[in-house]
Amino acid sequence: MTLPIDHAGLEVLPFDSCLSLLDAVSVGRVGFVADGEVFVLPVNFVMDGQAVVFRTANGSKLASAEDESAVAFEVDNYDDITRSGWSILVRGRAEVVEDDAELGRLGRLGLSPWAGEENRPFWVRIRPTSVTGRRTAGS
Repeated sequence: MTLPIDHAGLEVLPFDSCLSLLDAVSVGRVGFVADGEVFVLPVNFVMDGQAVVFRTANGSKLASAEDESAVAFEVDNYDDITRSGWSILVRGRAEVVEDDAELGRLGRLGLSPWAGEENRPFWVRIRPTSVTGRRTAGS
């Protein structure tokens, strides 16, 4: 199947391929605005259907989710030798998950925060409004 090419010569990935690539990695970067500044921070995450979920502590990521702010989430992979790679961008709204039944279900997805669960007690879900992806031809 031939994929469309964007203005920069990158293949435009279909939605289902974007979701598959998101599901194949465990570390991404969440971008958000806090106190008038842009932050981009790494998080380990899991996919919950089409939503990105991660755990966090009190701080700027949690505050952004409490406000249901617009966020961006990005994952990528690049090989310097073959000069091939891909990038997926999720845009949407962050929200804190508070429902006990939902928290129990998310707890069974197998996410283990780097800093330990006791240090990352809050779950954040990014509900996507768009999911887009690009890759270099031949990757």
